[in-house]
Amino acid sequence: MSDLSEQQKINNTLAQPEGSSLAEWMNTRIARYETRKYDWDALKFQADFDPKFRRAQMRYVGTGGTGVAADTNTVPSEHFTFSTMVIPAGHEGPPHIHTDVEEVFFLIRGKLKVVIEKDGERFETIMTDRDLISVPPGVYREEINIGDEDALMCVMLGAKKPVTPTYPADHPLAKIKR
Repeated sequence: MSDLSEQQKINNTLAQPEGSSLAEWMNTRIARYETRKYDWDALKFQADFDPKFRRAQMRYVGTGGTGVAADTNTVPSEHFTFSTMVIPAGHEGPPHIHTDVEEVFFLIRGKLKVVIEKDGERFETIMTDRDLISVPPGVYREEINIGDEDALMCVMLGAKKPVTPTYPADHPLAKIKR
């Protein structure tokens, strides 16, 4: 038997499993809010270093780029990951880079300052309810909740299992072992 091409493997995972009904198959592809819980431990190593980095992830498709190895309570990831994230008022997502994927932030509610850095150049923007930013691979990004309430955003990464992000060499989290 020859190896399947990558596209054939993807097509096979998207196909209805033999012997399953449409309802059985589709029920494996639904992630309901009532069955999710916020995972405050996914990035706990950051919060342990500095409480301002405390935030929570709620996974829907795949496990995202947080380093969580597996979550059987998600829709299997085929081409991207999707989660929501809560960043409490005054907290932040530290500067990090995804070398292999685009990352999209869609702010549902709140007020975030997003800082983008590449090759010594810096860009900042303020995001509010229903704003979106798409950050290309190879660009540092940082999200800071500058509002008075928790910020709630959707996060999508453009790969089934993105490479775990890294931090700028001069950032204290760069020296932390997960």
